[in-house]
Amino acid sequence: MTNDVREYWDNAAATFDEAADHGLLDPSVRAAWSRMLMPLLPVHRATVADLGCGTGSLSVLLGEAGYEVTGLDVAPLMIAAARQKALAAGLTSTFVVGDASAPDLPPSSFDVVLGRHVLWALPDPAAALGRWIALLRPEGLLLLIEGHWDTGAGLAAQETLALVRRHGRDATVVRLVEPEFWGREITDERYLVSSRGSVDRGHANATTDTQRTR
Repeated sequence: MTNDVREYWDNAAATFDEAADHGLLDPSVRAAWSRMLMPLLPVHRATVADLGCGTGSLSVLLGEAGYEVTGLDVAPLMIAAARQKALAAGLTSTFVVGDASAPDLPPSSFDVVLGRHVLWALPDPAAALGRWIALLRPEGLLLLIEGHWDTGAGLAAQETLALVRRHGRDATVVRLVEPEFWGREITDERYLVSSRGSVDRGHANATTDTQRTR
C-alpha cells in the first residue's frame, strides 16, 4: 500500500462511520449484520482476523459476541477510531496498523479471516488472498464481503469465486440484497463469499449461489 492510499483513508476516518454499513449506528442495520454473520462463525471462542477493519465496527460486533478479534488497517486514524470504539465497549480486541495486502500476522493462527470491501481495492487480489488463507488454521473460515458497484468499481461475485477456487477452496455465495444491510435500497451487486477449510482442486469448481431473503 502506498502513502497516498494511507493518507486517503486517514482523511476518510472522521466521517467513515456516517455510512450505515460502516458505523452500524442504526440498531436495525447492526442487527442485520449480526444475524447474517453469527450463524456462520464457530460456536466456541474463536480467533478472528478482520483485515481492512476500518473503524472496527465489525471487529467490535464480533468482540461483543465473545470472539477474540485482531483488526488490521493501513490507516492509523482508522485504527485509532477502532481502538476507541473497542475501549468504549469494554473489549480487549487488538488493533494494528498494517497492509492488508500482506498482513504481518502469525500464519495458521486464526479460525476466521474476514474482509469487508477490501479485496477489490488491493493491487494484486489473488496474491493477497493467498496470504489471507495462510493465516487460517486448517479448517478455518474465510469470509469475503464484496461488491460490484454502480460506479464500475469492485469485483463481481464470479470473479471473487474464481480467486478463491484458484487457491483450491470451495465457496458459497450469498447475495446481500436487502436494504437492512446498507440502510437504503441498492441496485448494484453485493454479496458474501464464504469458504471453510481446503478441498481438492479437482472439486474446487462446485459452488453454491443463494440469495438471502427477509
